[in-house]
Amino acid sequence: MEIRPLDIQGAWEVTPKVFSDSRGRFAEGFRADHLAKYIGHEMQVRQTNISVSTAGALRGIHYSDVPPSQAKYVTAVSGVFVDFVVDIRVGSPTFGRWDSVLLDTVDRLAVYLSEGLGHALACVEDGTAVYLCSEVFAPSREHGLTPVDEQVALSFPDGFTPLLSDKDAAAPTLAAAAAHGLLPRYDDCVAYRRSLA
Repeated sequence: MEIRPLDIQGAWEVTPKVFSDSRGRFAEGFRADHLAKYIGHEMQVRQTNISVSTAGALRGIHYSDVPPSQAKYVTAVSGVFVDFVVDIRVGSPTFGRWDSVLLDTVDRLAVYLSEGLGHALACVEDGTAVYLCSEVFAPSREHGLTPVDEQVALSFPDGFTPLLSDKDAAAPTLAAAAAHGLLPRYDDCVAYRRSLA
């Protein structure tokens, strides 16, 4: 398993080693011990989400209050997705920037994003993505930003026409959320991650 940091501090791309033979293919989808070497603690999985999406579905940008927020480990079990990690942490050196990873069933990549980061998932081909989450869903702590915010400017594949939920379409922009004090603070996110070690 290879793990490399993304351009946003607190996010990593995970590439499993795939073993093939006449029966098919096998790969380890998640290894808490390997991941812990990079994130500084062992991820405790408290909830698993299964997202079945049609081509064009765009979910996010979602995030939750810190602490405890919700770290996520995301991979595709069918179809093709673009996974976006958005730095929404006020005071971060990469505030407002994003990085992305293509998730499919060929390379079997996964993305880990730490507490306090924004997350969006764009479905390119009908499929299913699985999220391992460090905390259970708590509606009172969950928030969203519009994924079509021109300031954030997520880059979608050619021909991709976003299908948004009403909630995501009505979500505030990054600037509006920052102006209203709705975003996590970078220092709080770093301190919380350190407390998990």
